[in-house]
Amino acid sequence: MAGGFLPYHEPGIVEILIIVSFFFFLSLARWVSAKIIQAGIIGQIAVGIIYGVPLANILKHNWQETFLALGYVGLILIIFEGGLGTRLDLLKQNFTLSMVGATTGVCFPIALSYLLLFLGFGYGAVETFILGASLSATSLGTTFAVISSASGSVNLSQTRVGSVLVSAAVIDDVVGLVMLSVIGDLGHISGGGVNLGWLIGRPIVASIGMAIVTPIVTKWVFAPLFRKYIEYHFARFDHISNIILMILVLSAFVAIAGFTGTSVLFGAFLAGVFLTYLPSKRPEGPFVVMSREEGEREADKSPTFVHTFEKYLLEPQKYLMEPLFFASIGFAIPFLDLWTGKRIWRGVVYTLLMAFAKCIVGIWIPVWQLAQKGKSHDNQEPCEQQNRQGQPENEENNGITHKELSDHENEDVWHRAWLAAVLLGSAMVARGEIGLLIIEIGHNETPYVSDDGFITGVWAILLNTIIGPVTVGILVRIYAKEIEEGEWGSQDLSPPAASHEMDQAAV
Repeated sequence: MAGGFLPYHEPGIVEILIIVSFFFFLSLARWVSAKIIQAGIIGQIAVGIIYGVPLANILKHNWQETFLALGYVGLILIIFEGGLGTRLDLLKQNFTLSMVGATTGVCFPIALSYLLLFLGFGYGAVETFILGASLSATSLGTTFAVISSASGSVNLSQTRVGSVLVSAAVIDDVVGLVMLSVIGDLGHISGGGVNLGWLIGRPIVASIGMAIVTPIVTKWVFAPLFRKYIEYHFARFDHISNIILMILVLSAFVAIAGFTGTSVLFGAFLAGVFLTYLPSKRPEGPFVVMSREEGEREADKSPTFVHTFEKYLLEPQKYLMEPLFFASIGFAIPFLDLWTGKRIWRGVVYTLLMAFAKCIVGIWIPVWQLAQKGKSHDNQEPCEQQNRQGQPENEENNGITHKELSDHENEDVWHRAWLAAVLLGSAMVARGEIGLLIIEIGHNETPYVSDDGFITGVWAILLNTIIGPVTVGILVRIYAKEIEEGEWGSQDLSPPAASHEMDQAAV
């Protein structure tokens, strides 16, 4: 028996073939499901179900635990990349709308869950709350994966509706993760001697604190120091200095989030946004470059943090970490327990109700546009009356033509607004890892969630994980151009305006 080191043993041929086939089918399943249903993540979840405990259990248990940990690191990288690519000007511009949408996306699933599960199916009040909370989280990881998969048709992250989606998903998930922390602690209440106020308040205070403190210290402390003393030295080392700072910042934010009681995923997103805000946006700034090649070639320029992520981390994330993450979701689905008549119909009914509860978020886009149109109409009406005074009567025909043209343009505007509303509602449908985390903890660590309730919730999460990405993929494939060109599509700012906005935007 050797001590002080791990003895090396050559893996068996069966183990090697299992590993090779697992990663091969992960890639193949993503490609096939992306081609057929426009949602590559569904194929990877299916491979996880087949290779994991739920079905064939081909992978060893310790391998599945390792892949789950690596997949979670992949989830952190997905969200970190989303933070790096976030447009702060659009976040600021649409913050109020995002808050309204996120509030709707949290309250409606919980409220409708009480109507169906508590009043209809007879589940307990706390059990119903846990199930509703699990279906209120949008899932940042799959949100960014859906945005990335749609980038071949339209870059959703650079559109107004995409900005609203990301902001609302962040808020939804922060609330969901706070509820996750609270639900996880509910199992300790029965032991007595527990400060219930602190138990519930700690994750809430930690999340709000990080959300408030991070922009303040970034704007008034770290950004000025970085721009004045540090960023010009980065041009000497290019990617090396960037990757070191990125690892340090990501590790710091994840550690702070974890130890203060909020979610490490929220910390990862804040880390990405923090790094996005740090460099100066002036044309002479070292991080203001047109391409990665320019940053690498010019002596006084440096590649951006996004460029460094793309060079060193994007491919490992895309081809290794991200597939393992979605496969690990498959590991956690009790597939064989789903198939009884009662569980199927209850799960399908709950799925449809929860899909509606999240899709309703999209209604705020036409409502918001109607409110803005009313304000602009009130401002423009006196000017239009002045313009009409003194016009010759023989121009009446031209006025009618102009009115018809205006009506046609108005129809196009509303058509695109409703497309954006359907896209936002579909992309907000609850799915993925956070919902499974909440319901797994509620079932395994508290006495409140029964087996039937757990299976009903898993059905809803599983089907909604399919419904959302498939619907978004179909919408983007068919209506990509209309979505991108509409008022809720790409928002290109002129360089001066963009620079001013980015400097003024809060993180």
